[in-house]
Amino acid sequence: MRKAFVILMLLGITFSLTCGAAMAAEPAAGLDSQVKAMIAIAAGIGLGIAALGGALGQGRAIASALDGIGRNPGASGKIITPMIIGLAMIESLVIYSLVVSLLLFFKL
Repeated sequence: MRKAFVILMLLGITFSLTCGAAMAAEPAAGLDSQVKAMIAIAAGIGLGIAALGGALGQGRAIASALDGIGRNPGASGKIITPMIIGLAMIESLVIYSLVVSLLLFFKL
């Protein structure tokens, strides 16, 4: 599992660097439409990765909170409030990614 994660991360970094070099190029006659297409693809992929990371983080947070409540039901009040705040923080990171993706998309 860890090996697959490392390979996926390396592929993502390679893809990100390739798109960055393509967007840094001087615009030629037919290159403008390709750059716009790469920006749209990068915005979609970035939002997808952020949503995946946020979903995994929220799932682990809820699972840990429910495990803690199951072990000690009396501490549920002390567990639920920080869990809700943590979930809001995780979700805000995904919303920031959405804002960046929308800014890139409307730049087209």
